[in-house]
Amino acid sequence: MSPSTIAAEPRLITRYAAAACQTDLPNPLHRRDMQANTDRMLGMIDAAVAGSAPFLPVRLVVFPEFAHAAPVFATTGELIEKLALPVPNEHTDRLERKAREHDIYIQSGSMLEVDPRWPRVVFNTTCLIGPEGILYKYRKVNPWIPYEVHASPHDIDDYPDPLFPVADTPIGRIGCAICYDWLFPEVLRQLAANGAEVLIRVSAYMDPWGATEPMNWWTLVNRCRALENTAYVVAANQGASLRHYPPYSWPGGSQIVDYDGRPVAEASPGPGERIVVGPVDIGAVRHERETRRGHHMLAHLRTEAYPVYGRTRYPPAARGEAHAAALSYERNNELIEQAKRQTAAGATAFVTAPR
Repeated sequence: MSPSTIAAEPRLITRYAAAACQTDLPNPLHRRDMQANTDRMLGMIDAAVAGSAPFLPVRLVVFPEFAHAAPVFATTGELIEKLALPVPNEHTDRLERKAREHDIYIQSGSMLEVDPRWPRVVFNTTCLIGPEGILYKYRKVNPWIPYEVHASPHDIDDYPDPLFPVADTPIGRIGCAICYDWLFPEVLRQLAANGAEVLIRVSAYMDPWGATEPMNWWTLVNRCRALENTAYVVAANQGASLRHYPPYSWPGGSQIVDYDGRPVAEASPGPGERIVVGPVDIGAVRHERETRRGHHMLAHLRTEAYPVYGRTRYPPAARGEAHAAALSYERNNELIEQAKRQTAAGATAFVTAPR
């Protein structure tokens, strides 16, 4: 077992239904307002379990990014003052009780987190919660810069926890990444390398890149990450109406994709609450990974062929708690410009001059 894999009870349920629940909730402006969001999420869990009970029972329920709270303030100081919470907290406790009630696993919507180890830093965090409690915390590694001012754990010196944890559960090995993380194939590749068979996308993906043509990055990326890693994808996207989460509109389209990149269930695009339920077959994933010779990209990966990963890109300078605490829209733009220059310099070094 990988050191990034967290073990739970080994009794395996090989086939079950997963529910991707997209929310349309007011954006809390203070942590006391988060309770109403959690109330509604608990009701959606009950609905997902009841609706699927006569068919394939739901064992995994996934909520979108910012279902609990979004980083609506421009500085880390304001986020810490008004919205951020330690994890665990009252909201994760309520989800844990609900997980025990239904004997299910819940990927929480993300919330803004503070950790006493880095008291001036804010993380965007989601938890996998089961009957046995919190199995992992995932902190967004790739914030959507320049706008998001919460920190990446990658940017904290000597960060001690796994960046890409995977939970070994009775419903398979599960890993999660948040929204913009999914535009970096390396994130999902690392989760799959750590053993993940189900890749969860907790997302607040907005128009115009959302769930409809001509862009439809949402579906394109979900299907590519599934087939690249021979893994199921359970992707819950924000269905917030424009009045709840301005200045963007939120296209929903939550979906479940199988290990060959086939959508097996999909919510109709557009804002509003949706619960989309579809099958996950862990036995089939394990069979495919064991028996395939062709299109087994995890086995065919020539890791040492890619020197791009040996060179620092972002952040090119200034790591540590002070860096993370000082994040702002302006500072993010400065770092992006430095990273672009670093990238250009690195590309020049590998270009072969004409003879």
